[in-house]
Amino acid sequence: MSFEFEFDLLRELTETSGVPGYEDRVREVAERELAERTDEVRTDAMGNVVGTVHGADGGDYEVAVAAHMDEIGFMVKHVTEDGFLKLDALGGWDARVLRAQRVRVHTDDGDLTGVIGSVPPHTLDEEEAEADDTVEGAVVDLGMDGDAVAESVSVGDLVTMEQSTVELGDCVTGKALDDRVCLFAMLEAAERVENPDVTIHFCATVQEEVGLRGARALGVDVDPDLAVALDVTVASDVPGVSEDKRVTELGEGTAIKLKDSSVITTPKVHRRLRAVAEDEGIDHQLEVLPAGGTDTAGFQNTNGAKPVGAISIPTRYLHTVTETANGDDVADTVDLLTAFLDTETGEHDYSL
Repeated sequence: MSFEFEFDLLRELTETSGVPGYEDRVREVAERELAERTDEVRTDAMGNVVGTVHGADGGDYEVAVAAHMDEIGFMVKHVTEDGFLKLDALGGWDARVLRAQRVRVHTDDGDLTGVIGSVPPHTLDEEEAEADDTVEGAVVDLGMDGDAVAESVSVGDLVTMEQSTVELGDCVTGKALDDRVCLFAMLEAAERVENPDVTIHFCATVQEEVGLRGARALGVDVDPDLAVALDVTVASDVPGVSEDKRVTELGEGTAIKLKDSSVITTPKVHRRLRAVAEDEGIDHQLEVLPAGGTDTAGFQNTNGAKPVGAISIPTRYLHTVTETANGDDVADTVDLLTAFLDTETGEHDYSL
């Protein structure tokens, strides 16, 4: 399909590296894009980026919109004498997906390509063949001897998966759609919103994958009257998964979150999101996510009780290098966020 949005920007966001605590490269992209779309941009000591659009007549009522920049990755914890790298996880990895993957090792002298090896089945005994994969057991091979690796790589260097982002039928697939596709949706909405009644802080957050740390800091620093976070959500609408465990389905529209394991969204907020979607004819579905947390929780009670909502983009194969989202669902997410912000006057009563 031909996507009705700026695919090149989405590809740049997803292919750029940025693990928790070291989001530097993707932060540069976020700063650049927010500077073009908002009145002012600032960063904080953790690396969060906030682009603010001032509301009409001062816009005393403030809304925070958040999407996280970080992707799951690794830090080098040991370099063997033979030049192999052992890894410490930054974020929640399913070790089953790591075998035979290509990675990028980010060193002081530049990036190196490596592979996570997989021992051929020909040489495995029965016990070894049946053993579960672990992150601790993953080994990066740089194709260099021990001395060359020791000169180039240090403990603490960062490792990300190497993957391109491409169109796949009606979908887009690649690494780090979690959460760069939502960062992209937030940027698209920031470009569309004009002369809002309220002040809007578009927040590109850090360290979500290791405990919502950036959003919690922003909940204090920004201290909004209302917060809406964007993140991907599970779409296990594939063979072998029962309907009650699919959570959402690709192509059925943006997802309005009711709960995940970190937050129960404010009923009046998610009801207004649903009302806006229905009024605007935006395809949408409801999300009840049994496990997994999002930046929404970082704003709900960090600086006192706050009304919060969340919009999610259904995504297959989360936390792999083939995360897959539907183009229409992405467009619906942009449409809903834009319409919600355009109709926020600061006069809605979200109290319970």
